[in-house]
Amino acid sequence: MEFTLQPGGRVNGRIRVPGDKSISHRSVMFGAIADGVTTVDGFLEGEDALCTLKAFQAMGVNIEGPDNGRLVIHGVGRDGLKAPAGPLYVGNSGTSMRLLAGLLAGQSFDVTMTGDESLNKRPMERVAKPLREMGAVVETGEGGRPPLTLRGGQQLKGIDYVLPMASAQVKSCVLLAGIYADGTTSTLEPAPTRDHSERMLQGFSYPVTVDGAKASLQGGGRLKGVHIDVPADISSAAFFMVAASITPGAELTLEHVGINPTRIGVINILRAMGGNLDVENERLVGGEPVADITVRYAELKGIDIPEDQVPLAIDEFPALFIAAACAKGRTVLTGAEELRVKESDRIQVMADGLVALGIDAQPTPDGIVIEGGEMGGATINPHHDHRIAMAFSVASLRAHDTILIHDCDNVATSFPNFVELAKQVGIQIEKRP
Repeated sequence: MEFTLQPGGRVNGRIRVPGDKSISHRSVMFGAIADGVTTVDGFLEGEDALCTLKAFQAMGVNIEGPDNGRLVIHGVGRDGLKAPAGPLYVGNSGTSMRLLAGLLAGQSFDVTMTGDESLNKRPMERVAKPLREMGAVVETGEGGRPPLTLRGGQQLKGIDYVLPMASAQVKSCVLLAGIYADGTTSTLEPAPTRDHSERMLQGFSYPVTVDGAKASLQGGGRLKGVHIDVPADISSAAFFMVAASITPGAELTLEHVGINPTRIGVINILRAMGGNLDVENERLVGGEPVADITVRYAELKGIDIPEDQVPLAIDEFPALFIAAACAKGRTVLTGAEELRVKESDRIQVMADGLVALGIDAQPTPDGIVIEGGEMGGATINPHHDHRIAMAFSVASLRAHDTILIHDCDNVATSFPNFVELAKQVGIQIEKRP
C-alpha cells in the first residue's frame, strides 16, 4: 500500500484514536490465564494485538470477538494453556513475542514463535538471558534473533533482575515468568518505563509490589477475570498532537487518551518546545488515567530533549522528529539508542526521510540533531515501519510539494483507521494498493 499526500491541509475537530496497543495485548494475555471471564471494551483491532489474540486461541483459549472493540475471554486459568499445533506467528509484534516468552517459559509444552521480516531482525537475547537465569530453556535464531523456542517442563525460580536497559517489554517478560516461578521475582530498571503490566496484574487481583524503580511479585498466585475499558493509545494520538501543533489555525481535541505517567513524554516534550496542549477531564478508567487533550497551533522552538523523557516517549519520536523539523532552531536528542532496534532503525530511517524533504538531520549513535527548516516533497521508504509512514504523513501539512510513502501496509498493525481519521481532520491523504 502507498500513501500520497498533497501539501498543506488543515487540522480541526474532535476524534478518538484506537485503543492502546500495550493495554490491548496485556488484556488478552492476562484474561487468557485468569480464572473466569474477562470482558474488554476498546480493544485495538490492529494486526499486532490480533496476533496476540490468535496465539492464545491457538493454545486453546475461547475468545469471542473482536466485535467493535469488544472481547469476551473465557480464561483457562494459570495452568490451562495447551500446546499449539504449530509455531505461533506473531507478525510484526515485538510486544507479543517478548511478553509471551515470559508467560510461556514456565509451561509444560514446547512452543516456537516467529514473526514477519521486520520482527525476525529484532534482538531477543534481552529476554532470553533473564529467562535462562530463571531456569528456562530458550533457543534463539542466528544472532539472538527470532525464531524463539521455549522448552516446556522447566521449573523456574525467582530472580532479582537488574535491567541493563530501560525496556517495559523485558521487565514485563520477567514478571510474567515470575508468576510461574518459585519464590519472589523482582525487576529493577535504570529509568521509568510504562507500567501497564504492574497496574493490570493488580487489576486482575495478582499482587505486585512497586517500590520506586523496583517491581516484585510472588510466584504461584492466580488471576481473576475482570472488565477492562482500554483507553485511546497516546502513541497513536501523538501523530495528531504533532499535526495540530505544526498547522497554523489548528485546534483538535483527542478524546479518552491514556495519560499513564510512564507514557506522557510526548506531551512534556511538545510543551517544552512551546506547544499549546490542554489536558482536560482527567479520570481513572480501570486503574489507568485518561483525559481529553486539546491541541492548538503554536510556533515551536528547537530544544535539547531531556534524557529523562526518552523512555516516556520512546515510540513517539518519529512524530516528534517532524515537530522538530517544523520548529525554529535546533533540536538535539541523546540517550535514545533503543530507537535503532525498533521495527526499523528509526534514527537512520527518519534522518534519511527528513534529508530527502530538505531538512538538515544528522543521526548520531544514540540520537539525532535536527535543524528546523522548510520541507519540500519526496518519496519516502519507511522500511515497513508503521510509525515512520504515519510521521511523514503528518509532515505533509507543512510540506511544499507532494509526499509519496511506499510500503505502508504495516500501519494496520497499530492504527487500522489512520487514513480515515487523517482525512476527517483535514490531512490531504490518499491510499492505493
